[in-house]
Amino acid sequence: IKDKDPEELHQMRVGMRRLRTTVTSFEGAISLPKAAQEKKIAAIARILGELRDLDVLNDTLKHRYLPGLPTKEQDILKKVLATLKKRRHKSLEQVKATLKQPDYCSFKQALQNWLEQPTYGLLAQRAIEDILPDLLSPLLSKLLLHPAWLVGIKVEAGKIDVPIALNAEIVAHLLDTHGESLHCLRKQAKGVRYQMELFTDFYDSTYKNYVRDIKAIQRVVGEIQDSFVLAAFLTDILKFNLREQMPTLAAQLTATRYQSWQEWQLLQQRYLNAQIRRDFHQTLLTPTPLIVKEEAVSDELLKKEQLRVIS
Repeated sequence: IKDKDPEELHQMRVGMRRLRTTVTSFEGAISLPKAAQEKKIAAIARILGELRDLDVLNDTLKHRYLPGLPTKEQDILKKVLATLKKRRHKSLEQVKATLKQPDYCSFKQALQNWLEQPTYGLLAQRAIEDILPDLLSPLLSKLLLHPAWLVGIKVEAGKIDVPIALNAEIVAHLLDTHGESLHCLRKQAKGVRYQMELFTDFYDSTYKNYVRDIKAIQRVVGEIQDSFVLAAFLTDILKFNLREQMPTLAAQLTATRYQSWQEWQLLQQRYLNAQIRRDFHQTLLTPTPLIVKEEAVSDELLKKEQLRVIS
């Protein structure tokens, strides 16, 4: 690993996550060797994720926040960036060690062997368009029933009211209280998005629009969570009250959360609409068959993700 471009690391991490999603989706249709099963993929993705998170922190602090700070706060933040650089170096060494271990080599070889001689389970005999609704609908139901959708919402006599004029102080309190719930929603949205993206070829443009919405949910809620992670990281390193010692940065973080909250409310209002939820479910019930051999569908989808990782 040459570590010349953080984006390459990010793409590898994304590839591992997508591969994990693919393997999970087709659990009953494919038979992978033990060295390439879901637990192995998850372990590698987790180590890559730690390094990627540090890269995101570094990029955000350096390019989004540092330029707008007064000199005193810039000097403090530069010290943080120096500490971050050391942590990243340590994490990078761990990634390099992982990619040189026999387990990782066995993992890659097992995937390559499967690509050359794939084996299948009984579910692979079914036409994929027949099982897609059963695969995707439970994931969507779980996402739409997540309690985070009701954060800041008023429900009276079964009717939902989304207050759209909340001031920054109220929003800050809501996020402090329900931040973990929103973070959980973000993770669910990411999983649903990865699953749905596997099957865009089987649906029309309406389906693709829903995928874009799920991606937007992941991004907006993620920006809220990332600002909390960043604040906690700074507090852990600096050992002081961020609002007192770096008031400009603290105010910028609060403003970021408030702006993201306003974007979130538009999505929240949309997906608390019962008709939109019904339409979403209905879309999943009507996949379009592809003109390919049925037994080749899961094979090709899995190969696409495996080749992305191996390369």
